[in-house]
Amino acid sequence: MPLIPHLPHSAGVGYKPQHLGDILADAGHVKWLEIHAENYMSAGGPMLADLKRLAKQFPISCHGVGLSIGGERPLDKDHLTRLKHLISWLKPASFSEHLAWSSHETGYLNDLLPLPYTMDTVQRVADHINEVQDVLGVQMLLENPSVYVAFAASTMDEITFLNEVVSRTGCGLLLDVNNVFISGTNQDYAPEDYIDTFPVEHIGELHLGGHIEDKDDHGAPLLIDSHNNKVVDPVWALLERLLARTGPKPILIEWDSDIPDWPVLESEAARATAALEALT
Repeated sequence: MPLIPHLPHSAGVGYKPQHLGDILADAGHVKWLEIHAENYMSAGGPMLADLKRLAKQFPISCHGVGLSIGGERPLDKDHLTRLKHLISWLKPASFSEHLAWSSHETGYLNDLLPLPYTMDTVQRVADHINEVQDVLGVQMLLENPSVYVAFAASTMDEITFLNEVVSRTGCGLLLDVNNVFISGTNQDYAPEDYIDTFPVEHIGELHLGGHIEDKDDHGAPLLIDSHNNKVVDPVWALLERLLARTGPKPILIEWDSDIPDWPVLESEAARATAALEALT
C-alpha cells in the first residue's frame, strides 16, 4: 500500500516565485504551499533552491499537470522517473494529478482535455494511477475536471466514474469546488447536488479558484476555468455546504495568471481560514 501523506486542515496557496519574500516575511493565514511538479523537475537552479528553503518551513503539496492520466498511450517513463526524483527528496504532504489527458501518439498538448465516462476509460485511468502509485510509493489524489462538453459515449456520471477509479486503485480525491460550479453551469446541473453526493470520505484536498464568465454560441452561460481572479461568492457557498459534510479539510487557493500582489492572495486564504474556523 503506498504511503498516504496528509496536508494540514488549513489554508494554502499556489506558490509563485514573486511572492517568496512576502511569504518568508509573514505568510499570514497561509499555512502550506502547492507547486506544479513540472516546474521543479530540473537538476538544480534558483527555483529549486527556493523550493528547498520553503520546504523546511511549510508543508508542500505537489500538483502534477503533465502525466496525462487519461491518455490512451502508456505513461511517459522519463516524465515519471523525473517526478519520482522530485517526490523522493521533497517528500510532499500531498501529490495529485488531473482526471484528463494531454498526450496523443508522440505529441503533447498543453491543455487538460476531458474524457468519456465509460468502463474502458475507468480501467485505463486506474491502470495509470496504479502505475504512478507503484513507482512513486505514495497515494495519488485525482482531481475532478472543469467540463465544457459532454460525451455521447459516456455511460455513467462523473461521481460514479470517480468511485470506480477509487475502488480499483485506492487513490484519494482532490475536489476542486470551482470546477464543480463551472461544470454544473456549463452542463446545466445543480452543483449543490454534486456536492451533496460526492464521496467525501476519499477527499485529501480541496481547491478554490477564479473563473471567467462568457457565453456560448447560443447565448447560454459558459464559464472558463481561468485561475486569474478571486473566488466568487457562489463557490464560497458551495465550500461551506461541503465543509458541513466533511468537517475541516486542506483548502488551496489557486491563482495562476494575472498574479496579484501578496496581500490579495493572502486575503483569499484568510477567507478560507474563516470558513474552517466557522466549523468549530
